[in-house]
Amino acid sequence: MSSIFSKIVSGEIPSYTIEENNQFMALLDINPLVEGHVLVIPKIEVDRIYSLPDSLLQDMILFAKGVSLRMEKLIACKRIGWSVIGLEVPHAHIHLVPINSADDLNFTRIKLTPSASELKLMQEKLSLSNTP
Repeated sequence: MSSIFSKIVSGEIPSYTIEENNQFMALLDINPLVEGHVLVIPKIEVDRIYSLPDSLLQDMILFAKGVSLRMEKLIACKRIGWSVIGLEVPHAHIHLVPINSADDLNFTRIKLTPSASELKLMQEKLSLSNTP
């Protein structure tokens, strides 16, 4: 059975994508911890991030780095925190979360529920085409 991320990659489910290439996508989490929470996913379906081939994992880290650097310029925060948990979706992914404290990476907190228009505005703000 395909994961929700595989369905996003195939176009079956829409997403708020901010960047993509032939291997990866960076998209907004629709139930973020904080505003601007981004997910980086490989386009191939692999459950555990450490099951990715080494070269693909390396490329994924570098892709996430570029997205993080852009996020840091465009979102008021102290850092972009990274987290790999992998419990909710059986598809490797990295959470990129704008943080001002360690609590901003607390995945047991109640998530935000932004509207479609709020997600669209954040997508436009973080889109690769809007890089300063």
